[in-house]
Amino acid sequence: MCGIVGCVLKQKNAAPILLDCISKLEYRGYDSVGIATENNKIYIKKDKGKIIDVNTNLDLADMEGQSGIAHVRWATHGDPNKLNSHPHTDEEGSIAVVHNGIIENYDQIKARLISEGHEFKSDTDTEVIPHLLKDFMNEGLSLEEAMRETVKVIHGAYAIAAVCVDEPGKVVATRKDSPLIVGIGDGEFFVASDSPAILKYTNNIIYPERDEIVTLTMDGVNITDIEGNVLDKEIETIDWTPEMAQKEGFDHFMIKEIYEESDAVRNTLTEKESIREIIDDVKDDINKIVFVACGTSYHASLTGKYLIESMSGITTEVLLASEFKYSAKTLDERTLVIFISQSGETADTLKALDVANETSKTLAIVNVAGSSATRRAKYVIQTQAGPEIGVAATKTYISQLTAIYLLAALLADNQELLDKLEKVPNYIDEILEDVEPLKIMTEKYKYTDDFFYIGRGFVYPTALEGALKLKEITYIHGEGYAAGELKHGPLALIDNCIPVVVILPPGENHRKTMSNLEEVKSRGADVIGIGAKSDEGIINKSKDYFLINDEVDDIIAPLVYIIPLQLMSYYIAVEKNFDPDKPKNLAKCVTVE
Repeated sequence: MCGIVGCVLKQKNAAPILLDCISKLEYRGYDSVGIATENNKIYIKKDKGKIIDVNTNLDLADMEGQSGIAHVRWATHGDPNKLNSHPHTDEEGSIAVVHNGIIENYDQIKARLISEGHEFKSDTDTEVIPHLLKDFMNEGLSLEEAMRETVKVIHGAYAIAAVCVDEPGKVVATRKDSPLIVGIGDGEFFVASDSPAILKYTNNIIYPERDEIVTLTMDGVNITDIEGNVLDKEIETIDWTPEMAQKEGFDHFMIKEIYEESDAVRNTLTEKESIREIIDDVKDDINKIVFVACGTSYHASLTGKYLIESMSGITTEVLLASEFKYSAKTLDERTLVIFISQSGETADTLKALDVANETSKTLAIVNVAGSSATRRAKYVIQTQAGPEIGVAATKTYISQLTAIYLLAALLADNQELLDKLEKVPNYIDEILEDVEPLKIMTEKYKYTDDFFYIGRGFVYPTALEGALKLKEITYIHGEGYAAGELKHGPLALIDNCIPVVVILPPGENHRKTMSNLEEVKSRGADVIGIGAKSDEGIINKSKDYFLINDEVDDIIAPLVYIIPLQLMSYYIAVEKNFDPDKPKNLAKCVTVE
């Protein structure tokens, strides 16, 4: 969703640093951008549009001050326009605020403030915050104390940062259920929604908890709890580098991140022993596993269900985090609830995690160290994808799958599967060595209105994920189906020239899936076969095909066969002149329910 940054710098003007930092949060999705600096007055520049355009139209040269805040907005309350863009101020313009999240009771607060004489300029929920801060400061409170009182009034999910002319050289911030980190540099101190924003300046990070108050000054960082008690917070050093969050010669982050997927698998495989420790600790005490996730992570979880139930015989359910509450009463002390989130800050997932902690063992599979999920779950598996900037998940999906495969293999004590996993990075590299035929094959489908993906067993969730990638970045309608379900309704939709991607790895489901291929072909579909190199059926019966190493059987196929599906979506998006890194209406981290 929205992204925020704040900084206090001893030696530099804040405006250009804030612009640089906030540009690293474009991947979160946004429709407007704004910056505020403080130097005996509040300087604000903001507008609707992309950072590159706003920067061209708004000269930052006259923005004085060594402290300030910045924001990229993904509209929730009020249209995306200049007036609704952040930062927002009180009537006097003495306090400026940026905010990520939703203030659920803003309408009641706004009505009260208006009745007391306050005037509002925007349609946002955020604007109540500077007015509340100003009222509390008028009572004699400091900015930190005013923030502490404000969070007692507002309800919802938020990360907030504020500056005030009455307390120069200071940024005050807080969070509840929206991400916020603190960066400690050399005479440079930051708050931000995510680490890529500040990696260029520091990799020393503090993770504040809910309703803790963060104060940045020229002297450093001070963090207090809701009662005002000073906290001694641990500083963690993250091993991501600024270069890892750059395109490094690729046209888009998405294609760069697809090419990093073999390394994402290799690196996540190094978590095997830590996962083994978790399995040893829980194995004898569980009789049921429940995955809870959203979107891409949900598809990874479905693969986990197939793996665990087929190899270990443990009843496994997969729940959408947004629907979790309807099944929460089925959990007990012998249930292991596994939460999967790339960011570790997904609002639906975190809310479900808090509920599950009351009854069950909880495990988070997360890519971002120190995120909220890692601090709330009893057990944590850290995937090793590195920073992912493209909104559509690629290498984080493959690293989640890898962690799930390790979990399933160790739970079943399946050494054969562990041995197969070691070869997966090489299979991925083989695909990426020659993608030109796939690119040429795919480009012809850019004018298609509908796509269908079918698969059986382990690759049924792969069909779902392939369809999701297509929808996310090409805006073409795509649907994934279990191949055996075609006769139960979806076959009515198959017509002349509709592309049907048939995922057909070697294995026990090959013959039946080949029959499904014949079904769609006989109804005029353009069959795109994804199968093994020696599969003559794929070659002879598909209009187009992409072939993969014969050693990749149906069990490990989800880790490999997803690569050409991601590439297909990427190439179609580029052919349609869409930016695959920033799909419309979507955000990288969904921090509101």
